Amino acid sequence: MERILISACLVGQKVRYDGEDSKTGQERIERWHQEGRLVAVCPEVAGGLGVPRPAAEIVGGDGQDVLDGDGRLVTEEGEDVTDAFVSGAQHALKVARKHQIRLAVLKSKSPSCGARQIYDGSFTGVRRDGMGVTAALLRRNGIAVFNEGELDEAARVLQRLEDVG
Repeated sequence: MERILISACLVGQKVRYDGEDSKTGQERIERWHQEGRLVAVCPEVAGGLGVPRPAAEIVGGDGQDVLDGDGRLVTEEGEDVTDAFVSGAQHALKVARKHQIRLAVLKSKSPSCGARQIYDGSFTGVRRDGMGVTAALLRRNGIAVFNEGELDEAARVLQRLEDVG
């Protein structure tokens, strides 16, 4: 049975920067949970950041740029938290490898987990195309990454992975 790496906030863990969760109650996530497929991780907490914590955004690109040393993560107050985000991404990859995971469902728009869009670094709520640090690292290592709005597509990939073996 294929396992799925999932953002801990999506399964109800109160690990978001604001101390809340992002549980959606989506039937597919609930079914995957009941089937024992889900392996939950919060890269930001794993990287040493607390709950709650100041919001952070990527400045100078996206998660790919952060991994390449060309971007950084800062809080609105200007504190550089790049190392914590990179450490958390590395932890998530280690967990994925331990469980032989080839598919992840991550929280959209997050500077760690955003798979398609992230905030633009201005702390004004403006989004742009790009991915978070963890999403970028997982993709670099061959793991298919989706967000909670792409569960149908994730389910199709999951089925293909299981069909191929």
